[in-house]
Amino acid sequence: MADELGIGIIGCGTISKTYLDLAPNFAGLEIRACADLNRQAAETRAREYGLRAETVHDLLLADDIDLIVNLTVPDAHYMVSHEILVHGKHVYSEKPLALSLRDGKALSDLARKKKRLIGCAPDTFLGGAHQTARDVIDRGLVGDIVGGTCHVMSHGMEDWHPNPDFFFKQGGGPILDLGPYYIASLLNLIGPVKRVAGLSSSASRTRTIGCGARKGERISVETPTTIHALLEFQNGAPVTLTASWDVWAHGHAPMELYGTKGSLFLPDPNFFGGEVILTSASGETRRFDGAAHPFGVENVDDNGVKRANYRAVGLADMVRAVQSGGGYRCSLDRALHAVDVMVSILKSGETGGFVDVELPATRPEALGAAEAAELLR
Repeated sequence: MADELGIGIIGCGTISKTYLDLAPNFAGLEIRACADLNRQAAETRAREYGLRAETVHDLLLADDIDLIVNLTVPDAHYMVSHEILVHGKHVYSEKPLALSLRDGKALSDLARKKKRLIGCAPDTFLGGAHQTARDVIDRGLVGDIVGGTCHVMSHGMEDWHPNPDFFFKQGGGPILDLGPYYIASLLNLIGPVKRVAGLSSSASRTRTIGCGARKGERISVETPTTIHALLEFQNGAPVTLTASWDVWAHGHAPMELYGTKGSLFLPDPNFFGGEVILTSASGETRRFDGAAHPFGVENVDDNGVKRANYRAVGLADMVRAVQSGGGYRCSLDRALHAVDVMVSILKSGETGGFVDVELPATRPEALGAAEAAELLR
């Protein structure tokens, strides 16, 4: 393996632009080529970023590519990651790793056989706000975590996405689409989940596309669009997670954690930055600015809103592990644990009972400011 890993991308949709814009921030990320079933999409990205456009087949065979980032749609994640491993290359996948536990385990077995690594987004839990919250917890300022609430609710994707069909098919829905951000954050802050329960429903059997060439077209809803889940963590703490695309407005905070010494209020784990607020048992309020951490510093303009966005830090952390050995935070076992948690929630919604989480995971190592700075170019 060469000192500088050659990286390729399969899937040249919207998320590929985010990776290509932000990858130059990190040391060791040399993206050389891209591919897509839509040849024109690959050629467009290649021209924009000075890459080589390949067919998917040729990229899988390319001698100068050691790791491939899988940015395909969720129901293709397993198949594409499987082919990447078959061709002897490391994989970094967008979330979720797979849509079933069976497929996730198959990828794990193949990676072990091929002696290759698999990493998986999301990496937002490595952002400044969430690592600041991790530090507050690790220093004992909030005490032992004894419970919490998480809410991610909106009216769905059809108002802004021109082709929202896959969000509402089996393998879609708010738990599998948005749940990974919350579960990764909770694993970072509390640790692994022991068992789950869920209630699920759908407000409508169809949705109407609200923009683009297909505006006005009705599409079918084939998966629950509202899920109320209860997660029991290995440390005994119960956390409520509500994920819905049936809500026009709400007043809930994205995430709150309750400890024996106080309460912790966290920003949306879909983003890297923000403020963390601690209210102690005495009523004192302390505010912690995520921008004190390198991955909390605002660096992009998101439609007029300044944000911290360090997408690809999980990839950079994994590349370091490929080159030097050791662990990496967006690891296979944590991605599998997240899949297990999510599909167990959906299973509970169907059966009405608690479901034990089968696959174990370890809490990732914290990413302090000094180590984070070392990942930057």
